[in-house]
Amino acid sequence: KRFSVTVPAAQQLGGEYTRGGIVTESRQPKRLSFRPLSDFLALPGELAEADESKMAPAAVAFEEEFLTVMGSPAANVCYGRSGLLHLAFRALDAYRAAHGGALPPPADDAAAEELLGLARGINDTAPADAKVKQLDDPSRSGVVRLLSRGACAVLSPMAAIFGGVVGQEVIKAATGKFHPIVQGFYLDALECAPESLPPGEVSAEALHAAGRYAAQAAVFGRSFVGKLRELNVFLVGSGALGCEFLKGFAMLGVACGDGGKLAVTDDDIIEKSNLSRQFLFRNHNVGQSKSLSAVQAVTRMNPELHARALQDRVAPETEGVFDAPFWRSLDVVVNALDNVKARLYVDGRCVLFTKPLLESGTLGAKCNTQVVLPHRTENYGASRDPPEKQAPQCAVHNFPHNIDQCLVLAHSEFVGNFDTAPREVSDFLAKGPEWVAELRAAGENDESILDKLRGDVRVTCGAPGGCIDVLVAERATTFAQCVGWARRRF
Repeated sequence: KRFSVTVPAAQQLGGEYTRGGIVTESRQPKRLSFRPLSDFLALPGELAEADESKMAPAAVAFEEEFLTVMGSPAANVCYGRSGLLHLAFRALDAYRAAHGGALPPPADDAAAEELLGLARGINDTAPADAKVKQLDDPSRSGVVRLLSRGACAVLSPMAAIFGGVVGQEVIKAATGKFHPIVQGFYLDALECAPESLPPGEVSAEALHAAGRYAAQAAVFGRSFVGKLRELNVFLVGSGALGCEFLKGFAMLGVACGDGGKLAVTDDDIIEKSNLSRQFLFRNHNVGQSKSLSAVQAVTRMNPELHARALQDRVAPETEGVFDAPFWRSLDVVVNALDNVKARLYVDGRCVLFTKPLLESGTLGAKCNTQVVLPHRTENYGASRDPPEKQAPQCAVHNFPHNIDQCLVLAHSEFVGNFDTAPREVSDFLAKGPEWVAELRAAGENDESILDKLRGDVRVTCGAPGGCIDVLVAERATTFAQCVGWARRRF
């Protein structure tokens, strides 16, 4: 992009401008205001549409009635899935009010029709720009019926998604740096739910027999829960994504039956920087195997989980470990990797042995998912991702294997040694006892403050670090001492 920069007048600069200088971007604040919840419920206004393919038939077909409101807030409210869900949840509140706080029972057709009737009543009295269109179309009324069937269930994957969204909104509110969701946001995955279930699948006896998985049985049926429990799953990677997958498997009961198996492999070890996003790990796990620590953590969540931790990289060199009988025994493979080469290898093995693959990845705030079904969908290797612009931090600090990752590692080491550590030492010398008080006020715990002073022995392998390194153990006052310090660092 081209930018135009206006240089201040000479008198402001204190002399004529010649060249160079530093330009600092000044972001202007944006003030937002939100309506009370009661106003939003009656008239939602602008709603973000999570999936435009789920809009009303008139919107998908760009019919004349939709084109008259396209581009306005009424488009999503009247024809969008978000507007339909807004109406359905208002009807659900009305149902609870009429039934003493009780939610509709699963697979209860009478309750579903009652909920749909309440939705129609609310919609009839709504103003024109908040009235949901085509409510009686089977694709629209079916959404309300599905909500009735699963309203009493709390599913771990959906809870994780909404928990992440809420967490982001809290961070936005606390920092004021990012734009929040305006008023309301609706998300559904109703395409996962079966259209109908035999009564025996969701009977009171079936839900009681499902035990801790009763919520899943209420939505998907008892047989589906049984299938999950008997799956043989291979999870490749147990970092940030791997932790999420493992937690989800444990909560859903995957591989928790007598015949179920879960193999988890990761050749990486836990670093302190991992703790901010890989939530299965704690301070005492630093330096330990990721796969072993992750399996131990999720087994505490669900002791029924039949998980086995491995520390082997999935690659041609380990085909003696992950041999043909191993691949043939699998029901599904889940990737949680941080490099394209490993993804392509696992994808190739899944194609060879015709195994379903769930491919996914994250990089900063970006993410991707791909479901690969043998002979039905495109496999991961059929199309190539653009080159990575950022290097995964786990690979950078443990296995830098290309020039870009080596440069990133070098930059990280340089900043740590010549910027972060000196600044912390200068702060410590300038403020004295107040330095600790300021860090505590900023939310630092005593352990992290001690790490700044003495270095984290789990990271430095017992060598000096932090302020002690700079001021005592490795204090350099001559050029020769500086060279010695650099050599020892190297």
